[in-house]
This record gives sequence, structure tokens and C-alpha cells, in this order.
Amino acid sequence: MNRIRTAMQSVALGVTLALGGLAHAADPIVIKFSHVVAQDTPKGKAAEYFKKLAEERTHGTVKVEVYPNSQLYKDKEEIEALQLGAVQMLAPSLAKFGPLGVKEFEVFDLPYILPNREVLRRVTEGPVGKGLLAKLESKGITGLAYWDNGFKIMSANRPIHRPEDMKGLKMRIQSSKVLDKQMRQLKAIPQVMAFSEVYQALQTGVVDGTENPPSNMYTQKMHEVQSDATVTRHGYLGYAVIVNKAFWDGLPADIRSTLEGAMKDATQYANDIAEEENKQALEAIKASGKTHVYEPTAEELKAWRAALLPVHEEVAGRVGKDLIEAFYKEAAAAGSPIK
Repeated sequence: MNRIRTAMQSVALGVTLALGGLAHAADPIVIKFSHVVAQDTPKGKAAEYFKKLAEERTHGTVKVEVYPNSQLYKDKEEIEALQLGAVQMLAPSLAKFGPLGVKEFEVFDLPYILPNREVLRRVTEGPVGKGLLAKLESKGITGLAYWDNGFKIMSANRPIHRPEDMKGLKMRIQSSKVLDKQMRQLKAIPQVMAFSEVYQALQTGVVDGTENPPSNMYTQKMHEVQSDATVTRHGYLGYAVIVNKAFWDGLPADIRSTLEGAMKDATQYANDIAEEENKQALEAIKASGKTHVYEPTAEELKAWRAALLPVHEEVAGRVGKDLIEAFYKEAAAAGSPIK
């Protein structure tokens, strides 16, 4: 808390300039954009692309400072930092909003709730996704966009071909009641841990395994400390690009409009590259020879789904039965029914 408040005070002048219009024409509006992953991930590249577009299109009136790899804050700290004004922009994973009190976002953590990218786009670009972002307003946060990372694979230090192979494994998860239920459903032991601490925890055996899209696993070198991975594609990892609401509302209307356009184009870029980046990362993990990557058979995938779909009913009271049904409707409309 003290570190966040100190940082907040150090940027107070920049925020004041933005909120009150520019006091001096030569002073740029500074947007500190903090995130917890590497620069060469889909999110890292998209953040840099947004910076480029924002600075070019505002002709230097806006300066975007990107801080990757938890340089400023770990993932447990960053939302509080945003609310206090110590940073202006984040792209946290969707699971981060549950602890904030917006439990509905944990619907994205449900296993096999998003069968493919077509269903994902229908949700995030349609009324369901927009309605979820609107729930952040009461927390002093404005939601701007959804950015993909990808579909997750399971990894561990032993083969995990079928659901029963997960029994007894200590698995790192984000702070999410849904992910906790998911691991317990598999008889694994969930361990909440900051993303920046996972590599060392895997290396030292504090945890046995984790779940990640391949791009996160590869860029954080987790494949160097995991013997096995299985391409379950059981869950989705995405982000919401968010800003401090007071800061955003206080921007000059023309600047805000220009930044919205830059964000729209950066979002298209982020989501276009995510799938290809994950394909390349998975191939790089295989080529490394450090992690054995297992592709489940159709029968094994059916077993994973059967083992995990009961989680939907278990957490319906937490994330909202109607919201889960809304996801089901989008999947059915896309020809990919969940049940």
C-alpha cells in the first residue's frame, strides 16, 4: 500500500494536467501502462502497438509509458494502484476482477465455457461483454477492450494425459474461486500465486504445475522447469484493458476520442496475433526438448470435458446462472453447443 501511495504521489502532477486540460502546451499527458507479462507476448506487443498509435495520432500530446514484466506492480497490486491513480492503464487477466467484487468476470474462467474463437468474439464484442465491462464503473474503472491471450494447456512434472492424472498435484492458479473449484474437481491442490513468482515455484517444487497459454509458458521459460504439458485447451486466458475512470473522463474529448480509436486498432492487432503467437510458442516448446507436449485423443478430450463441466453448476450461484446461460446461447448460435 505504501509503495502504491508513493507512486501515486509521484505521478500526481501528470494526472492533474490530464484532468484539468493541459496547463502547459509542452507538457504531455502521461499514461503509465503497467502489465505483468513479457514484452514478446501478445499482450506485451499489443501494449507497445497502442503506445505507438496513441503517440503518433495525438502528435505527442499523449505519452504512453509501458512497464512490462511486473516492473511496477505484481498482479495482486496493480488494480489497487490503478484505482489510486498511481498508474492510468492496465490489462489484467479477467480473473482479477473477482477479488475486486465483480465476480461475474469469473465466468471466463469456467472450463470449456468458450469452445472456440468464434464464440469468444460473439461474447466479447457483443452485449454480454459490454455489459460486464460496465460493471467496473462503480469501482472507479473504465473498461476499454478485451484482449486475447489464448486457450490454456496443463503442465506438470509428470504425464497428465487424463483427468485422473491430476490427482494430488499442487497447481498454481490465479486468485479465482472458479479456478480453485476447477482444480479441486480434478482432485488437484490449487495454490494461488503471483504470476511473477511461478517460474521459481516450479523450479523449486513449491508447486508441481500450472495452466497457461503456450505463449506465457514459453516467454516465462516455464517449459524449462516442467517435464510435461497436455494440450487440453480447457480454459481461456484473456485480458480487459482498463483505465482509471476519473483520469479517462477528465481527458479532453478530442484526445479521448483519438485514444479510443488507437485502442480499437490495437485490440484488432492483439487478437489477430494471439492465436499465431501461441501456435509458434507451442512449437518452440516442443522443439526445446525440455517439455514433452502431449496431444490428447478425442476420447481423452471427452474425458476432460466430462470431468470439468460440473464446475459450471457448482459456481452458478457465484457468477450468475443467467450469465452462464448467456454464454451457452452465444455458443449455440455459433454452432458450438457447450452441452
